[in-house]
Formats: sequence, structure tokens, C-alpha cells
Amino acid sequence: MGDVSGEGIQAAAAMGQLRMVINALAALDLEPDELLARLNDTANRLARERAALPPGDPLHRQPLTATCTYAVYDPFTRVCAVARAGHPAPLVVRPDGSASTPDVAEGPILGSFDTAPCPVTAVTLEEGSLLAFYTGGLDHDGTLAWPVRKALAHPDHELAELCDAVAYTLPADVGPEGIALLLARTGSVVADHVAELELPHEPTAPALARTFARDLLAAWGIGDETTFGTELIVSELVTNAVRYGTPPLRLRIIRSDTLTCEVHDASSVSPHLRHARTVDEGGRGLFIVSELAGNWGTRYTGGGKVLWTEQPLPPPD
Repeated sequence: MGDVSGEGIQAAAAMGQLRMVINALAALDLEPDELLARLNDTANRLARERAALPPGDPLHRQPLTATCTYAVYDPFTRVCAVARAGHPAPLVVRPDGSASTPDVAEGPILGSFDTAPCPVTAVTLEEGSLLAFYTGGLDHDGTLAWPVRKALAHPDHELAELCDAVAYTLPADVGPEGIALLLARTGSVVADHVAELELPHEPTAPALARTFARDLLAAWGIGDETTFGTELIVSELVTNAVRYGTPPLRLRIIRSDTLTCEVHDASSVSPHLRHARTVDEGGRGLFIVSELAGNWGTRYTGGGKVLWTEQPLPPPD
């Protein structure tokens, strides 16, 4: 969630540029502070381009600055990591309806050429809590305005209903810049929908992973086509980890509206997708994974990295 300085088409264009950067960086599974640091590099570069315009250009006299709050929620630990660059921290509404704003340290505004880091604050949330991110039009003295907070004090309601309730609290004229409200409800992974297997850092690991995945998906009642693809995926991911990673090695499979496969190892070396030639004997592993999975990527942790994939699951009968 964020704001861009100025009004009109130029502000909208700058917002679009920064939004595309965020989408690209988010796909890399960066931590909030690292993402905002890279986003700030882009904002500074755009600000320099404006400053370099001819003095007669009206845009030359409009400094480019922006604010942003970025958060990542882990449904396994129920920890939400938040960093903010000159933007208000989100409001947290607990399942009992009580609300508070976490004390998130403020980093520099984007485009200000201040390269100080945006500290990350980790907040543990109850399952079913509501996170409300908002722009300045809803702000009052650094926190969400009281009528809006009151409208959100029903975290069990549908999110669309809560947004409507907030809209009814607003005055007829909320200003030319308008407002934005982003709501998210926290959840956790159902215990029966996740399974893990510790693997040896040996050539036998891919076969063990295939057998584990096949038996698990059969128990979950998942079809043969998805099961076959999952066996290939876990085999290639585990093979990559055995060849290029370091122990300990662990496979985790998660069932939700998608099927997620994760292979954890202690190496921070990132794999690269290669397009092998016809005569090459190797180099096709991640290409196969990318063809079978709807999404895939690498996520870095304090103890190494995670290679993950997502496969779409057919709707239940």
C-alpha cells in the first residue's frame, strides 16, 4: 500500500511504474526491507530523470516521492513481517474486535535519496485477525480515523461488507486524490493439509521423495495426472538440492487451493533455469519444473533457501 506525490496523469504513471517494480520484486520472495531498498533505488532513479528534464518542462518542478508499506505473512508461524517507507503502519483487528496499530519503525520516503534501511517489525497475529492497509485519506494523527476503526471492528464479516461499511463512514468529498483500503484476513495451514519428510543428502533422496509424494497424494485423493506431475517436480527439485545444495534436506507438500511443493536445503546458492541443447545430457531439471508447475521460485531463509512450486488443483467434486 502506498501513495505517490502529485496529481494527474504523471502521478498515475509514476504509481504504475512503482507498482510494476513491486510486482516483479515480490515474485522473488524478498524480505520487506530488501524489497523497499530496491524499490527506493528505482524511485531515486525516476526522481533523477525528472530533475534532468529541461527547466521549461512542468514535470521538472514536480519532485517525485512516494510512500509504501509492505508486509509478508507466514501462515505456518502466524508472523507478519512489516516494513514501511514513510507510510502508516497497518491496523490489526483481532478476532474479538479489539484493534491496535503495531509499532513499526518508519523508514525514509521513497525518492528522497535517503538510503537508510527500512527496519522490519515481526508481529505475531491470531488466526482470523484482520489487517487493514490504507492511504492518507483515511489517516488521522498517524492512525486510522476512529469512524473507520469502528466500522472494521467486526473481523468475522466478509471483507467486501467491511469495505462497504468503511465507505459509508466517509464524507461525500474525500479529496481529489481519493482513498485506498486493502483488507486481508490471516489464516493458518490446516494440519491435515501439510506433510514433511526429512531426506538424506544422498543419491537415494529423489526416489524417496517420489514415493512419499505418490503415497501422500493418493491419501489426499488427488488425481493421477497431478500426482504424476508432482512426482517429476519433487524428483527434479530434490536432485538439484542433492547435487548443488547442502544438508539438511527437507521436502514439504502443502494442499490448499493449489498444491505447493517445497524443498529446503542449507545452501544460499540460487539455481538458474537453463534451456538445454539437444545434445546436452543435463540442465533440463528446472525447465521441466517450470513446464509442470503454474508458478515456481526460490525463497531465502536464515538457514538457506527453499525451492518451491505451485500446481493448480481441480475444484472438489
